[in-house]
Amino acid sequence: MDTAWLLFAAILVFCMQAGFLCLETGKVRSKNSINVAAKNLSDFIVSAILFWSFGFAIMFGQTTMGYFGTSEFLFGATHSPWQYSFFLFQLMFCGTTATLVSGAVAERMSYRGYLVITVVLCSLIYPFVGHWAWSSLFNPENPGWLETQGFIDFAGSTVVHSVGGWVSLAAIMVLGARTGRFDSTKTFPAGSNLPLSVMGTLLIWLGWFGFNGGSTLEFNDQVPLILVNTCLAAAFGGLSASALFVARHRYLDVSIMLNGVIAGLVAITAGANVVSSGSAALIGILAGLIMYGGERLLLTLRLDDALGVVPAHLFAGIWGTLAVALFHNAIEMFSASFWSLLWSQVLGIVVVGLYSFLLAWIALHSINRFIPLRVSPEQEYLGMNITEHKATTELLDLLNSMDAQEREANFNQRVPEEPFTEVGQIAKQYNRVIERVQHEMTQRDKTLSDFKSSEKRKSAILNSAMDSIVTINLDGQIIEFNPAAERAFGCLQSKVLKRNFIDLFILDKDREAVTESLESKFVTSGGLIINRRNTLLLKRSTGDTFPAEITITGTSFGSSINNEFTLHIRDVTRQRRLQEKLRELAYSDPLTGLYNRTYFLDALQRTIRNLHQDDETVAVFFLDLDRFKKINDTLGHKAGDELLMEVATRLVNVTREKDTICRWGGDEFVIMMSGNHNEQTVVTSATKILQVMREVVVLSGRELRIPTSIGISLTADNTCQPMTLIQQADIAMYNAKQAGRDNFKIFQSSMASDASEQFNFEQTLRLAIQAGTQFHMFYQPKVNKDQQMTGLEALVRLELSPGKFTSPAEFIPVAEESGQIIALEELILRLVFSQLANWHKRFNNTPRVSINLSGKHLLSETFLPYLNKCMAEFAIPGEWIEFEVTESVFLNDMDRCIQVLQVLQGFNIAISIDDFGTGYSSLNYLKNLPIDVLKIDRSFVLECASLKEDAKICSTIIELASTLGLKTIAEGVETEAQFQFLKEQRCNDFQGYYFYRPMAVERIDELLEVHNQALASNVTEA
Repeated sequence: MDTAWLLFAAILVFCMQAGFLCLETGKVRSKNSINVAAKNLSDFIVSAILFWSFGFAIMFGQTTMGYFGTSEFLFGATHSPWQYSFFLFQLMFCGTTATLVSGAVAERMSYRGYLVITVVLCSLIYPFVGHWAWSSLFNPENPGWLETQGFIDFAGSTVVHSVGGWVSLAAIMVLGARTGRFDSTKTFPAGSNLPLSVMGTLLIWLGWFGFNGGSTLEFNDQVPLILVNTCLAAAFGGLSASALFVARHRYLDVSIMLNGVIAGLVAITAGANVVSSGSAALIGILAGLIMYGGERLLLTLRLDDALGVVPAHLFAGIWGTLAVALFHNAIEMFSASFWSLLWSQVLGIVVVGLYSFLLAWIALHSINRFIPLRVSPEQEYLGMNITEHKATTELLDLLNSMDAQEREANFNQRVPEEPFTEVGQIAKQYNRVIERVQHEMTQRDKTLSDFKSSEKRKSAILNSAMDSIVTINLDGQIIEFNPAAERAFGCLQSKVLKRNFIDLFILDKDREAVTESLESKFVTSGGLIINRRNTLLLKRSTGDTFPAEITITGTSFGSSINNEFTLHIRDVTRQRRLQEKLRELAYSDPLTGLYNRTYFLDALQRTIRNLHQDDETVAVFFLDLDRFKKINDTLGHKAGDELLMEVATRLVNVTREKDTICRWGGDEFVIMMSGNHNEQTVVTSATKILQVMREVVVLSGRELRIPTSIGISLTADNTCQPMTLIQQADIAMYNAKQAGRDNFKIFQSSMASDASEQFNFEQTLRLAIQAGTQFHMFYQPKVNKDQQMTGLEALVRLELSPGKFTSPAEFIPVAEESGQIIALEELILRLVFSQLANWHKRFNNTPRVSINLSGKHLLSETFLPYLNKCMAEFAIPGEWIEFEVTESVFLNDMDRCIQVLQVLQGFNIAISIDDFGTGYSSLNYLKNLPIDVLKIDRSFVLECASLKEDAKICSTIIELASTLGLKTIAEGVETEAQFQFLKEQRCNDFQGYYFYRPMAVERIDELLEVHNQALASNVTEA
């Protein structure tokens, strides 16, 4: 929790960088705005690198007499998560200090000069001062010398802000004022965008919560008081400064209010954790007055501080540091402790001020003699956007276009060509090169794609074959050896390639005959014959033998001579043993060759009756293949049959010879194991079965897995009925499915009662659907980036008892599993259409309403006729509605999906892909399906503002949708940070608790009333 809090605080402090950028950009002239952005970003980059390289080491490393640290260079070798969080937090402080200085000297210092000041501050001043006052924060046994004197600076009124102010004062003295700043004959421009500066100050205010709140280094009981004190000091600082200015000038200068807020924040920073709320307000009031007086003093001294850094940060920082002694909760005024603390605070202020100012002044004055830190008057007049960054040249426009192509990996757009110029000729030639490259890449990609497709088809055939496939040349050397052969012969492909097949796997007694057959190319009557089914005993790498059926085919490579031969080898050991065990054909399953239900029940009954010893038990495993129906529907019944045969083979291979395996019916299998079984042994057996079932199988050229749910029942009672034991295993299997599938459950008596409850709930749901009165529709609004309502999502609730609503998560899965989903969704359509018709009668403007649709309903034969009927009955045009479907729908029947969705689009009904990114996520269906909206799943939105992986996923989905001409909507937006991030990524619409929760119709009526009034007002104003 402490690490998370510190990371969150660091992120908030980082927001201050954006705040200072907006503040400074708004306060400088537009001709210097790009320079402001460049130097603010550069300041942070340089300060971050220097602080990581050695600044953190000087500030928090092993102390040398309390003056500087000598360890922790190049931070990050072996540290704990909290230490990394602490480093990041302190890195934000260092960046803030550097940003302060650059703001004071804006509009006249060269870009190189900005970097010089940042290097001086972050290398020679800030780390040393920080060590004196804060060294023990990282290691309590490592205090700096000011700490030992009792100096207190909780979050940096002196260490961060006064230091930045002292260096700023030195810098503006060395550089001098901007041209015309103190010219009394004309008014100096006050900035280009004051609202942007206000937004910057608000961002700084927000970041300051992390600045002060995070300085506890843990999420403790002090944090709420610290945040309240921070807010109060800022508010009263802005109030007092504004009031004094208004009293003198009879109007309000917003810049004074902004600097008053910042002064209040700076002042409270030293003691936010040790003063009361009332004291915080007083500290803020005095900080605002001191700031205003400081600005007047600088004007008198003709010192040009572009952003008021010196009065707002230096003077307010000094006041805040002294205020710690004056308002400390635990120290009585004028007591011995008071005078001791006051002396420590004064000592810290003086020492830090002398060190920071003198060292900065000497360093900058010396550097300025050799490397001018200020731009020329002509450059200052033209503005640093042009002179420092060449912001408006034709060449820069070309480079920007080329850079955009590189970043977006989009080479379809040509760069602009300016005729009759050298740059235009370069652009024209560059476009020709790009066109040629595109042509060559297209041809290369097509060739490569054809080759890969061919190789994949070949690999799929080899890897998915149940038979061993071995290819040999005329010398008997092995060329191909598929996975089935690896399993059959017990050796890896890499161990047998280029070795002789006859020497490795043919018995000594058969080698001569097989060798002669190979030499004759398998065409002689003796030995093995090509294109025939041959029977031969082969040996494995372990030395044991197995009977095999071998079919040989030849490959000629276009000539009349066979150069290679492919051996299709099938291990028939298990099949022969099964044939020997079957008493009669009626006891076998015709597809899989396993026992059928009749034989299994007889065998189970005999085994149960023979239970006489105390340690003898019978275990029944009931297996059901998860999602088998989808494979049947998607790939066809032939593929389904192949899958069932593969399952049978795997079960035979993973069980003992004496175990009884049965195909119970459809995709259900039952296994009986007898002997000394207990829960531990059946868990081991079930685990082995699941492992072998999870292995990949290739059907119709597609790699699939066979997730399986297993229920297990055990008995030692020789009076138990076979069907009872099987029913118990069946109930346990159903619980395994409910627990997420692809696992096993052992039967417990409580499962039977749960199954009964489930059955009862299905009946309750059926009656509720028939009645239709217990379902109620709630609606959750969707908004755009301006938080204006753009749509509604219809959400159903079930009222089983008055005032008690059941979530769809509880009854929708039951409806789908019990086959009631179509009837339920038809009821929902009628409820929504009825409400839509009502709204459109009452309101001029009603947003589109989206309705969730199951795949089963979408692909049913009754869906389109019923939809047509309802639309006609309630006079609902397609423009009023939108259907949301999940990605999994497209796995069932892509052609049918396209057909149905095209019909819906013909009605002008919008189609949205719900929970996008969690399912199939194939560009193929995005390309082929007639869809309009991608709905980003809430699992990615949850941490998109804090987790870079989720942020990247969200931005990728938004960019993908934009490229395909689709809209995006983010669901589950619950915080301002999420909203701001998604808005920056250009997400179209938003939905979540941050804006609105699902509401009853009455609340939506009120929203629509307000929505329509607002639209009418906008039309009137226009």
